[in-house]
Amino acid sequence: MHIVIMGCGRVGSALAQTLEGQGHTVAVVDRDPTSFRRLGSSFNGRRVTGIGFDQDTLREAGIEDAGAFAAVSSGDNSNIIAARVAREMFGVENVAARIYDPRRAEVYQRLGIPTVATVRWTADQMLRRLLPSGAEPLWRDPTGGVQLAEVHTSQAWVGHRISRLQDQTGVRVAFLTRLGEALLPSSQTVLQEGDLVHVMMRTDEIDRVEAAFAKGPEEEGGQ
Repeated sequence: MHIVIMGCGRVGSALAQTLEGQGHTVAVVDRDPTSFRRLGSSFNGRRVTGIGFDQDTLREAGIEDAGAFAAVSSGDNSNIIAARVAREMFGVENVAARIYDPRRAEVYQRLGIPTVATVRWTADQMLRRLLPSGAEPLWRDPTGGVQLAEVHTSQAWVGHRISRLQDQTGVRVAFLTRLGEALLPSSQTVLQEGDLVHVMMRTDEIDRVEAAFAKGPEEEGGQ
């Protein structure tokens, strides 16, 4: 599909290159034409100089044919205004805005504008690396009964199969992050040092699951 990105900083340019590499058509909007240098010579999408929430600028970027819009400039106000214009004026279904102020992000989220709170996300990720314990919820179903979470895994689980981890903890491993890449494991996949384990589990069992992951495997006849 066609995707419009407002902001050609490090995030915007990386996003544009990734999306184009996946076969989408991309237009990038930025008020500073020199910022387009970040896109590199191999980028084939549109480079549109202008204000990202200006309707004529957005039309030039192909917003009327866009299936998605990302506002990732350095300004919270500009991002949220642009996201609302894309959603409300042009009817773009998939819209997201980067917001630095986490308090604003919560407000805009309630207004129906999906946001990425940069400061909070970065702080959370740093805490996960500095204090790797417990479970970090990533998604909950509408009832709140089931959640997807990254659970800190004891080194004692390294070398054991996913099947043993699931049998002894009662979770379902959704995916692993290994060396920065997502991996869909089978029951025979063996856990390696540094793996981040993402599981589906019942919300009311989080304490039990955390304890089982921290304790390590129970003794049994084999792996």
